[in-house]
Amino acid sequence: MLKKTKKLIFNLKILRFFIIPTILVSTPFFDNTQDVKAGLEFQWDQDSNFRQLKWFQKEDKRKLRNTLYFFLRPSDRKTDLLKINLAIPKTFKSTLKSEKISFCKVRIGGFDTRTKCLEDIPADLEITTEESGLRSLDIYPYSPIPSNKDNYAVVFKIFNPKKSGLYQFHSYGQPKGKSFSSYLGSWTIVID
Repeated sequence: MLKKTKKLIFNLKILRFFIIPTILVSTPFFDNTQDVKAGLEFQWDQDSNFRQLKWFQKEDKRKLRNTLYFFLRPSDRKTDLLKINLAIPKTFKSTLKSEKISFCKVRIGGFDTRTKCLEDIPADLEITTEESGLRSLDIYPYSPIPSNKDNYAVVFKIFNPKKSGLYQFHSYGQPKGKSFSSYLGSWTIVID
């Protein structure tokens, strides 16, 4: 009996001699788990009034130069729009300049094509900051945005904020013939 326990202990020591270095050597290869993109988007307030809009960004790291595309697809606009309003989150601390913001007709990229502005839409841009720190962007196109099959985008060329997190932008549009804006949907941007 004593001989069997000694042999078992000896075998465990040899096994430990081979297993522990293997684990230590292979650990750095598992470091790239942060690069995995989830196919699920999490929203804080899921109610029936919330509409998720499509967006695209070229860079998702903090403090890097980025190009953000906020898409308005045909399914997002039911009627012609006279005005578009973007509510910018208070925590999105990035410098917005009207020279670096544009509105265009866009081709939404996919597996074999890139997202690209096809035609700039002439529009007046107005960035307002309230006393509470809330910012909004008003876009007044020279002619109404038609409710056709074309995709449109608001494009930001900015530096990402210093803090990582989720930033939710809300969009409102004023339909042709109405004097008030209605909710179009929301974009949730992720900065790592």
